[in-house]
Amino acid sequence: MTSPRIIQYIERWTLERLVPFVGNARTHNHEQIEQIAASITEFGFVNPILVGSDGVIIAGHARLRAAQRLGMSEVPVVVLDHLSEAQRRALVIADNQLALNAGWDEEMLRRELLLLHNQHFDVELIGLEDQELARLLAEQDAERLVDPDAVPVVPPVPITLPGDLWLLGVHRLLCGDAADRQAVEIVLGGTPPDMVFTDPPYNVDYQGKTSQRLTIDNDALGDDFYDFLCKACTNMIAVCKGAIYICMSCSELHTLAQAFRDAGGHWSTWLIWAKNHFSLGRSDYQRQYEPILYGWPKGAKRHWCGDRDQGDVWFVDRALANREHPTMKPVELVERAVDNSSRNGDTVLDPFAGSGTTLIACERRKRRACLIEIDARYADVICRRWEEFTGKPAILNGDGRAFRDVAQERQKRGHDVAIEDPYTRTEVLR
Repeated sequence: MTSPRIIQYIERWTLERLVPFVGNARTHNHEQIEQIAASITEFGFVNPILVGSDGVIIAGHARLRAAQRLGMSEVPVVVLDHLSEAQRRALVIADNQLALNAGWDEEMLRRELLLLHNQHFDVELIGLEDQELARLLAEQDAERLVDPDAVPVVPPVPITLPGDLWLLGVHRLLCGDAADRQAVEIVLGGTPPDMVFTDPPYNVDYQGKTSQRLTIDNDALGDDFYDFLCKACTNMIAVCKGAIYICMSCSELHTLAQAFRDAGGHWSTWLIWAKNHFSLGRSDYQRQYEPILYGWPKGAKRHWCGDRDQGDVWFVDRALANREHPTMKPVELVERAVDNSSRNGDTVLDPFAGSGTTLIACERRKRRACLIEIDARYADVICRRWEEFTGKPAILNGDGRAFRDVAQERQKRGHDVAIEDPYTRTEVLR
């Protein structure tokens, strides 16, 4: 039996020396070439083009087109000068077909994809179709412990302290102020967000109708509301690379639009969330919708991932669990924005996290959420909501303990702490 020939040398050839084989039956569309180009950019040109001594390509036609797309002048090649004419023609077909005959161990593939996702790697570079990626990455959704819109009860006394940074899998939650640039930088951890979805206070002195008369911090600022929004918008716009979605009440649309523009934002349109029912009030006509500002930083190249047949009125049912947060949005609403303006593994900033709906949407859609919530009670709600939804523990950054362990320790001490700087906390025990 003749031993297989081992190729020993890789050469560097200019693109001009390469000649596509006229009998190549393999086709590649523009999207596939873009995928290969992205792969070469990420990993390097790790798969040489196979050619004959005459420069005619045996394998690597798509890689040549990707190299041309990237503006490369040279590529690595392996010269196969030992093949007969018939062998060359056969290898052109076999190189493509043999790979197609292989299959996948789906469970192992799923584990590897989830591992890459948790390490913030852009799994779209791998080349799987979007539907297949979504199917493989969605395997945990059927095992979720609670309804996505379910929200834990707001505690009367919080466990979280101002300045606490919680790690929730790949996500991050800071108990801090959205108007504080330092807080934004801390929660992002050096990774600029690809988009923003947030639901700031509406400046209406809102009180919920629960037994605890739930209220929203910073929700009755009066004439200072513009300054408050302008600071928050400035921080969002300074760090965001793409689309920004901001929910607001109809009575303050002009304030938000002005603050957003003055902060350096480009206002594109108002999206309308059309609810399935309204809340009774004293108005002649009961409002059954909420507007959402859609825009991006001036000069930014936002990335649109959705279909082009979508209107600006979104018919989404209200969340049934909204008694636990006065203006809680349904997860489906946030998911729609996330799907349209980000990709798997992208980072989504929500500086007014509330009950954590953006977090659950990102968990379900395989994005990474960075959240800020000024109210420590709602930071607790977010941690517990995520834990109940995923079955995983929230971890206190720099401490390593789970939320439950921190809660037990702080409850034993009576939560007697004094805060000098929320980001460099000094604890004073009685």
